[in-house]
Amino acid sequence: MGLAGVVTILGLAVCLTGCANLGYYWQSATGHLSLMSASRPVDVWLVDPGAPERLKARLALSQRIRSFAVAELKLPDNASYRSYADLKRTAAVWNVVAAPEFSLTLKTWCFPVTGCVGYHGYFDENKARAEAAQLAADGLEVSVYPVPAYSTLGWLNWAGGDPLLNTFINYPEGELARLIFHELAHQVVYASGDTTFNESFATAVERLGGARWLSTQATEAARREYADYDARRAQFRRLAQSTRRQLAQVYGDHASVAQDRNRLADLKKQAFDGFRQEYARLRDSWGGDPARFRSYDRWVNEANNASFGAQAAYDDLVPGFEALFTRELGSWPRFYDAVKRLASLPKEQRHKLLKEMAGA
Repeated sequence: MGLAGVVTILGLAVCLTGCANLGYYWQSATGHLSLMSASRPVDVWLVDPGAPERLKARLALSQRIRSFAVAELKLPDNASYRSYADLKRTAAVWNVVAAPEFSLTLKTWCFPVTGCVGYHGYFDENKARAEAAQLAADGLEVSVYPVPAYSTLGWLNWAGGDPLLNTFINYPEGELARLIFHELAHQVVYASGDTTFNESFATAVERLGGARWLSTQATEAARREYADYDARRAQFRRLAQSTRRQLAQVYGDHASVAQDRNRLADLKKQAFDGFRQEYARLRDSWGGDPARFRSYDRWVNEANNASFGAQAAYDDLVPGFEALFTRELGSWPRFYDAVKRLASLPKEQRHKLLKEMAGA
């Protein structure tokens, strides 16, 4: 997920008088406006005789999920996810992330309102890959990955809000619910310049809310389908988290010693080789149609410091947020209020508190 819309629309407004990033803001703002112009209200799609019946069924499901988000999870009741657009492509945006050879710390880009974030989003994949090539030429490890949806933080609800997209509307029911909950969570709390806090919070909301949707609203068939899907994801995340911890230790123990460069490279290679070997065993245990695992295969084949660094934003603080939800007795309003209080604290302090809550 990302925040490309609010980054680019507000950034363009600030930079119209002249700034170095005007070209970036312009491509992103026009890309977002093109997305908005392609959207129509869900109610219009549902009565369109030319719309496929499968699409109508998915849109109807999305609106039940949207109502559940308001009634049960106390997420915002606004224009977002009440319209739909077919972008005629496989991703909403492509994110570029980059990290040094011996570090998981991502390069950051800074913007009005959103602060500094560890990714650059593009509506055109070729432009994303062009920037990635430039960063690689500068000696950074880079990753370009497709993003199915992004949030404008509610800033553009007056203009129709964030639409449902063809890039995710056919996700399994549980995953569709989680994505909608995740993106709406960004409209509840946002800490400027703290990607890990923001994404971990939204991920906690999607997990907790998704589990509640599946247990109370979904069919048994949908629950079984999602259980298989989510079990694989959980196994993969555990493997990736373990490798990330190993890499962080390697870099932390050796990076400051110049003469250890060759040793550092060897330890790094061992970690990545071990990761790919463990993944191969895990994949074999899954069985079934190998085509289902192509996204995992691609991630593993292309894995580098940048991709591991980007993944950390969605994982690292989630246990703390889940513990906070329990502490607030499972009350969504109390939970959101507690998260807002954390967001008002200095970055290091809020991270420390969340890790303490998780027992880390």
